[in-house]
Amino acid sequence: MERRQHRRVPVQLQGFLLGNSHETEAVTLDLSVGGARFDCDLEVYPGKVIRVRLVIPGAEEPVSIDEGRVQWVEGDTFGVSFQNIGPDEFDELEQLIDEFEETEESGHA
Repeated sequence: MERRQHRRVPVQLQGFLLGNSHETEAVTLDLSVGGARFDCDLEVYPGKVIRVRLVIPGAEEPVSIDEGRVQWVEGDTFGVSFQNIGPDEFDELEQLIDEFEETEESGHA
């Protein structure tokens, strides 16, 4: 059983996934700095590499991850691990996760 390396939070973000030469809208079901679970009708399979853009509330630009590797697929839901994520993108995701956890702990979600 693979143990997760990063904190994962059940946050829903709008995203865009590029695979099969076109970009498709998606929603995250949960997120960590190492990957995300998506709900999307993009045709993928384990091992497929896709480009991920996540719309972060309050950010000027979406967070772009050029290499996301599909780990598993179940219907329209699939898990993606982020490969070679840049330091700026990592920091933005980590900040978002910290803010989500603080909101959850204070009961103001």
